[in-house]
Amino acid sequence: MPDVPAPSDPEGPRRDTRGIVDAPGLFSKVRFRRHTPAEALRPYLEHYWLIDWDLPEPYATHVVPHPSVNVVFQSYAPHVPPTPGPEPRPFGEGTFEEGTFEEVAGIGLGLFSRKLAGRGRVCGVQFRPGAFRPFAPDRPVSDLTGHRLPLHQVFPRTPDEAANAAAAALTPDDDHARVAALDAFLLGLGPAPDPQSDLATGLVDRIRNDRSIRRVDAFARAEGMSVRALQRLFSAYVGVGPKWIILRYRIHEALERAESERDVDWAELAAALGYADQAHLVRDFTATVGVPPTAYGPH
Repeated sequence: MPDVPAPSDPEGPRRDTRGIVDAPGLFSKVRFRRHTPAEALRPYLEHYWLIDWDLPEPYATHVVPHPSVNVVFQSYAPHVPPTPGPEPRPFGEGTFEEGTFEEVAGIGLGLFSRKLAGRGRVCGVQFRPGAFRPFAPDRPVSDLTGHRLPLHQVFPRTPDEAANAAAAALTPDDDHARVAALDAFLLGLGPAPDPQSDLATGLVDRIRNDRSIRRVDAFARAEGMSVRALQRLFSAYVGVGPKWIILRYRIHEALERAESERDVDWAELAAALGYADQAHLVRDFTATVGVPPTAYGPH
């Protein structure tokens, strides 16, 4: 996978492709990499994700979203065919008026699709599940679920300040400069420590890493919480319920297996993921990705 570790973290962020539908196809069209944020931001963020493309023909990309809020800065411009002569101008020169915007993207409940065309650049911030609210403490994260809002409607920033933050992140061609701009923007928001946020993040991490967690009532009991208290916590800090989280991580794993293996034993995988039978896995996979697992992946 074409990740580039951040300069402050020799190991770099995670390198899996979970959630990306047809990851090889996407990586053949765009330059995609992840970076680690500044140390003070790491309790809150999964990583930064940067994408650049210059496409003579449009390309549609599809993602099964993670249970994460994202801040996204994007810029688009027409495709310019390569011609002999001097080096092309830097991306940021004279392109922002052609299509630049910044937004806060709540958790997407369904398949996210976006058509990439022309010349573009994205600088994204993926928050850890449960860790966004310290940056916007005045509203439950569930208010953002399924929505994409302008930056200034979520953070205490004017439209001009939001546009300046986008320009700072998108103009440089150097990844280090882009990461520094993202660090500066987020640190400037002054996230306040919140024990409930820490609790929610830890619980989602447990679901992500422990395949034995299959029922919300058993999970709540093991954590010494009532189901209602667990659901309230997830609504306020994660944006979706624990049952949704369990299902989404199952689909991510099934999608990655379908992407990388030719002969997946779907009955065995269904059992490993906690499904009652293969039919239930096929139903959830098809409803989320749009095609059944047997029609997906390498052939």
